[in-house]
Amino acid sequence: MGFAASLILGGISVGSVYALIALGLNLTFLTTRTLNFGQGSLMMLAAVSAVLLAGIGANLYVGLLGGIVLVGVVAALTESIAIRPIAKVGGSMGWVVTTLGVGIFLQGFVAKFFGSQALAFPSFLFSARDFVSIGGVRLSAQYLAIFVIALALVIAFELFLKRTAWGRALQAVALDPDLASVMGIPVRRVVMLSFVGSGVLAGVAGVLVAQITGTVDAAFGFNLLILGFVAAVLGGIGNTWGALFGGVFLGVVEKLVGGYVSTAAEQGIAFALLMVALAVRPHGLLGEKEVVKV
Repeated sequence: MGFAASLILGGISVGSVYALIALGLNLTFLTTRTLNFGQGSLMMLAAVSAVLLAGIGANLYVGLLGGIVLVGVVAALTESIAIRPIAKVGGSMGWVVTTLGVGIFLQGFVAKFFGSQALAFPSFLFSARDFVSIGGVRLSAQYLAIFVIALALVIAFELFLKRTAWGRALQAVALDPDLASVMGIPVRRVVMLSFVGSGVLAGVAGVLVAQITGTVDAAFGFNLLILGFVAAVLGGIGNTWGALFGGVFLGVVEKLVGGYVSTAAEQGIAFALLMVALAVRPHGLLGEKEVVKV
């Protein structure tokens, strides 16, 4: 029982990372029905920027904030350059290629000007030696912190949607952008806000994961993006709580398979779950079927 409990708790913590990425993907999907597949590179850019700012003498926390703000700006530019022109072409899936292109460009840019070697990333919340005992099971304080932060961000986002004017505007744009525009809602600003928020979430996820790995390089973030996408699909793309549930569910299944079957099988379980979800419940475990009026 102790072994199973440790796997489950570890899976919940790891899944919280996937949930943060899924939440960012959901945010852009709500307003534009597109996904930013450059999200993994934004995670990398936030972590690298924090290291570089700290390296030139900036306070570590100032560097972290600077990296997160930077990727928020880059996400806004991505919407303007890679999403908006493609979105004008009805039914086009070109945003998949363009957002991937932005991600590859960012990877190449960082590798060219700052090197492809791994950079050491400092601990800023807890160290790798810090553990918390839960029911006799030792759990990494770093992973536990990520779970708490992910849960807090999901709650904050739900409150933002339901209690603020901008949140209600975002929901209106998600339902019908044309009608929202007629009603006087600044659709362009709302869409931009969603991309900035998505970039900030990517930045937060990036610095939290980099703290655990202890290093960051130009290729950092891509695998996590794929797992975050799987989490979003499992929970239901566009569903806030679904992002958290999908991430945690994926993390727990991964750890159980890795613990009881093999770590090799753990690497492929995400894609197996994705195929099953698309075949059995394509709108996700917590998602709802989209009704289109004609």
